[in-house]
Amino acid sequence: MNFNPFVLPFLAGTTFFFVVIIYKFIQWIRHLDSGQLALIKKNAFTLKTLYAAVEVFRESLVHRNIYKKNPLLGYMHMSLAFGWFLIILMGKIESSVYFGTFFDEPWTGVFFRYFVRNPYGFFVRGVFPFIMDLLLLIILSGVLLALIKRFRSNFLGIKKTTKHILPDRIALISLWGTFPLRLLAESVTASLSGNGAFFTGAIGRLLFPLPVNALELPLWWAYSLFLGAFFVTLPYTRYMHIPTEVLLIFLRKWGVKEGESHSGFTDIQLNSCSRCGICIDACQLDFAADIHHVQPVYFIRDVRHQKLTDEVTNNCLLCGRCVNACPVGLELTSIRRQLRNKPDVQGKQYYTYSLAETCSKKVDVVYFAGCMTHLTPSIITAMRKILDKSGENYWFMDENNGLCCGRPLKLQGFLQQSKDLVEKNKRLIASSGAKLLVTSCPICYNSFKNEYDLGIKVMHHTEYIDFLLNEGKLNVNRAEIDLVYHDPCELGRGCGIYEPPRKVLRHVGNLRQIGYEKENALCCGGSLANTEMEMDSRRKVQNQVLDVLTKSNPDAIITACPLCKKILSQGSTIKVMDIVEIVSLNII
Repeated sequence: MNFNPFVLPFLAGTTFFFVVIIYKFIQWIRHLDSGQLALIKKNAFTLKTLYAAVEVFRESLVHRNIYKKNPLLGYMHMSLAFGWFLIILMGKIESSVYFGTFFDEPWTGVFFRYFVRNPYGFFVRGVFPFIMDLLLLIILSGVLLALIKRFRSNFLGIKKTTKHILPDRIALISLWGTFPLRLLAESVTASLSGNGAFFTGAIGRLLFPLPVNALELPLWWAYSLFLGAFFVTLPYTRYMHIPTEVLLIFLRKWGVKEGESHSGFTDIQLNSCSRCGICIDACQLDFAADIHHVQPVYFIRDVRHQKLTDEVTNNCLLCGRCVNACPVGLELTSIRRQLRNKPDVQGKQYYTYSLAETCSKKVDVVYFAGCMTHLTPSIITAMRKILDKSGENYWFMDENNGLCCGRPLKLQGFLQQSKDLVEKNKRLIASSGAKLLVTSCPICYNSFKNEYDLGIKVMHHTEYIDFLLNEGKLNVNRAEIDLVYHDPCELGRGCGIYEPPRKVLRHVGNLRQIGYEKENALCCGGSLANTEMEMDSRRKVQNQVLDVLTKSNPDAIITACPLCKKILSQGSTIKVMDIVEIVSLNII
């Protein structure tokens, strides 16, 4: 039997790791909601499982998404993840080939160089040592990059690295120490027995003048202790993402999505965050407003360690830039909204004041301006002109009085109150007989399109104007003016509406490109989702966006959100208009 007491820390650590991981996975799956469980049963035994396995290889091991965003950072993650996986796999194959059985002691492959002093055969003596040394060199290059990232993150193209709490630091030191210790232990053994290859053998020859006999066992003990410490701390640190991301990928391929309420899937997403820090660079609160403790990486850390405060939960624009940047694709804004969920006030009757319950006429189109649009009446005036010019039979649903769409309440966690609004609005819209709902506010658009289930088509006015132009129901003059377009968060990242507004603007002027566009567009800073942000911080965000929009000195800044228009107008020396306003001015 190949045994030495120094394998015990490794065995204890790995046993503890697997027990805790299995327990956590079972608990999370048990707390999936009924709809999520139904999707697993429906899709688990289909080709989607095969696709999930391929995705695990590409994302959990190769880290393809990180490569796309940052090749050097991608290599660092891949060298550690895929390199470690391969060194474990090749170690097992090497020991199985040597001993002639797959069922050799489970620790033998990890400590093979110590137990097999005089290997024989071409593969075991030549090929495997070379492969293992090469893999160890690749992993050590990743450790070196991780060390550089910790102290000089700009070298890897990251402005800031994450701040760690004590358990993370212990795990980090254990991980960083494991592979240099393996290198030293194998090199010392190579100097005594000659079983190393190009890397460990060369270092072993350098170490030969030292008392290598006295160093060998202490180094193998240290390697085992560091391995064991890492596996013990892993479930309670950011490194939990290593096993959890695999589960997340399978669940996603089976169709599981985040719901309105906290579930086991929420916990799986929270534990799939590696705290790589990419979301910090994407967050305007960090790089524009000097707020450095509320980014998703810290929000998730505080949730996992049960230290979350309302200040961290609510100090977020919910703009979606972090979601777009996250290489794991975590539904960060949805999770933050969940944890804002406020209980209903018992006995309170919401929105029972007198309002029309039905539409008094049958129409083809319902126009819903929204609360913020009523605070920018020039948008409503322009929209009326467009609707009248197109000859549409429409009803201005919230012309005199009406209900909010409900999304601002939902953003603040008042889910039941939001649902009450939704039901009342649905009855009103259904009574009109309309087949199309048009809204000017991206927040309302997102709500009606994705949360109402109206059974009719929903358009933002950018899409609607594009439709009218294509159908010949609306014609405009084109002027020699330079325009820049600001993508509103809810319309762009929230709903994927990027091309319709650009197509419309090309009908009326010269559309210029700017530094931050489409998925990478900046938030104006006026988000209704943030209830903690001071006015000075909002102005910093606003000024940053205006710096980008005014850099080319355009004739006008165009947006497609009443709130964005209001915020940008406050600090701009260049005219800010909604897209309906400039179209209205150029109608033939």
